[in-house]
Amino acid sequence: MNDLKIEASGLKCPQPIILLARRIIELEIGETITLIADDPAAAYDVPAWCRMSNQELVSKTDFTFVIRRIT
Repeated sequence: MNDLKIEASGLKCPQPIILLARRIIELEIGETITLIADDPAAAYDVPAWCRMSNQELVSKTDFTFVIRRIT
């Protein structure tokens, strides 16, 4: 498994989503990427991006999002 981690703390919208979109293509189907983003907008943006890009939001805690590549 080649799971990745993105540290996006301190970055404002839309930067965490841009980083996520750029990096998720490095994964194989089924692998996960962890995004750490403390921008309050990320709580809305990450789930919306997952729905729009057909990826799975595996878990979400305060500032940590785990996304599985499914397409």
